Amino acid sequence: MLSRRAFLHSSTAALATRLFAAPADAKKPNPDLEKLGAAALNEAKKLKASYCDIRIIRTRQQFLSIRLNPERGTGKTLEVPGVGDGGSFGFGVRVIVDGAWGFAASPLVKPEEIARITGEAVEVAKANASLKSRPVVLAPVAAYRDYWQTPHERDPFAVPVQEKLELIRAAAAEAKNSQQVFSAGCILAFRSEDKYFASSVGSSIQQLNLQSYGIVNATAVDMAKALSKTRRYQPTPVTAGYEFVAVMNLVENARRVREEVVEHLKAPPVTAGKKDLVLLPSHLWLTIHESIGHSTELDRALGYEANYAGTSFLTTDKMGKERVGSEIVNVWGDRTSERGLATAAYDDDGVRTTRFPIIEKGIFTHYQTIRDQAALIGEKESRGCCFADSWSSVPFQRMPNVSLQAGKQGVSLDDLIGGVEDGILIDGDGSFSIDQQRYNFQFGGDAFWEIKNGKKGAMLSRVAYQSRTTDFWQACDAIAGPAYWQQFGAPNDGKGEPTQINSVSHGCSPARFRQVNVIQTD
Repeated sequence: MLSRRAFLHSSTAALATRLFAAPADAKKPNPDLEKLGAAALNEAKKLKASYCDIRIIRTRQQFLSIRLNPERGTGKTLEVPGVGDGGSFGFGVRVIVDGAWGFAASPLVKPEEIARITGEAVEVAKANASLKSRPVVLAPVAAYRDYWQTPHERDPFAVPVQEKLELIRAAAAEAKNSQQVFSAGCILAFRSEDKYFASSVGSSIQQLNLQSYGIVNATAVDMAKALSKTRRYQPTPVTAGYEFVAVMNLVENARRVREEVVEHLKAPPVTAGKKDLVLLPSHLWLTIHESIGHSTELDRALGYEANYAGTSFLTTDKMGKERVGSEIVNVWGDRTSERGLATAAYDDDGVRTTRFPIIEKGIFTHYQTIRDQAALIGEKESRGCCFADSWSSVPFQRMPNVSLQAGKQGVSLDDLIGGVEDGILIDGDGSFSIDQQRYNFQFGGDAFWEIKNGKKGAMLSRVAYQSRTTDFWQACDAIAGPAYWQQFGAPNDGKGEPTQINSVSHGCSPARFRQVNVIQTD
């Protein structure tokens, strides 16, 4: 006999499954979702709200891991598997009343509850109106009625857990297959987000976003020297289905990780000094994210994020004037790039996503914006960067995919290395530190190779580099061509209070930076 809690859970799951089933008309949302959306819009109109939108969202996350560790005192290898699977389902309503925002949310997705919560959002807006310094002004947006989903061939949640565990077990075992490797592990993770958006502008939009990513890692230990080193392979995290797991080549790369972590353990520390750097996309994405992605968020530049994560050296008076990089540095915000983690058809304002310039020929030209920000910098339309990580979270400005444009056709990684007399090749991300204005920073990496006289040499260890955002990007003198362009990124970028999590990709080709300060670090 089902308990009341189990009954409610099963009935809620069944409702979510029915609502977010692919609609019969592949170009229009599920009619049942539209009826629920209408409950909020009608109530908001009755209560004299000047604007209303509703988001009905179902999310699911699955995380699978295998860890291989030695058992103390026996020499045996312990295998520690882990599987986590969870999700949520609910809705949130935003309204504008008397020039102020109001928001309320609930996990009970029923017409009468939607109407009640809309009334709560109106009351919140009325309370906020007495405190506002200026009325909310929304940039205009067209009305859309559409259905969109991440292009995919195989739903990762329909794949048996055992099949996934067998894959990551094989990869971890391959990475561990050396006496010098102390421990190894492998991870697979998947996330889906079904979202319905309706607004008083007239939009009705249903979207499905799927994300897949994985990691293989290994740690080698020299007991006599009390020294350990790690090596990690992280294939680009993507919006795609389970079919992309085969592209990750986890087992094949685990073999390389095993060999390189042993080499890393024996690698000499770097000699500090000014050196040329050749940075691979697996590393450079994080430097792009921290120094350019975050510094060009308008809410940060306006001081809205100061209490939690700082402001930005790129204040509004510098838009269109400040030289951030060299002439070859062109950076784009893009929520349309294939397989990008922030890629979608529409944002949480109902704005059709797009690609837009952030830095052009080294000059900072545009911020990331949403509908209620555009007027603050004299722009007439949003750049489609509104997002909330849950039905219960308030949508606000989040980073799109932010990517560095590739260099000229035909420029190769070997060309970049060939132009270096004394430098370092860096792969993978590591520890980092950056100040509250996204200006002074230090970055490590996952693996490092010496470059001497135009040739890649042996591995180095204990490498980090320091610079300022403008000095670093102005030191960029070469970027490999489009054939080398790759997207990497993070599924867990935090921002806001309460903290929300965003997924974002950063594409680039390998790039060369002249005379950057390199230090020896642990």
